[in-house]
Amino acid sequence: MGGTFDPIHIGHLILGEKAYEQFGLDQVLFMPAGNPPHKQNREGRASDEQRMEMVRLAIADNPHFAISDEEMNADGYTYTYLTLERLKSQNRACEYYFIIGADSLFDFDHWREPGRICQAAKLLVAGRNHVSSFQLETQMQLLRKQFHGEFYALDIPNIDISSKIVREWIADDKTSRYYLPEAVYEYIQEHKIYNGRE
Repeated sequence: MGGTFDPIHIGHLILGEKAYEQFGLDQVLFMPAGNPPHKQNREGRASDEQRMEMVRLAIADNPHFAISDEEMNADGYTYTYLTLERLKSQNRACEYYFIIGADSLFDFDHWREPGRICQAAKLLVAGRNHVSSFQLETQMQLLRKQFHGEFYALDIPNIDISSKIVREWIADDKTSRYYLPEAVYEYIQEHKIYNGRE
């Protein structure tokens, strides 16, 4: 599962756990994005080191969760197809699944090399409140035909939370407790991340 994880929240963890359970995965790899081309100008956000540390803290007590810095150390922009192809070349016996949200599904044909992503991994899609199961299945069917990929819907409860909302709450001195793992909540408080003040 890739993402900026800025910060990682309970929705990410529930998504990873449900994917692990539903598809019988061996491990869920959380891969913080280093320099995604679609998320530039990240002022007021956590540093790369802080995002990595928050993911480490969030997954520390789950034996089938792991963290990867595969995209953190890449030069220039990081692209999903290159990351997945690198992972597959390093671990040829592994079958990879890539977890995405419904928003990404509807934008998937605008990603760099979507066909190569489909060749490198099966895609697991998490729904959102504003997307019906019919819309989700229709879009997955279109992309299956267009890119000859395997797309599967994740059966998960909808947790209507985003990192953007959490950052806004913190900046506005509103509580984000219980939306974040306790260790992540405490880390953000200690390091005064997202509060808009030095």
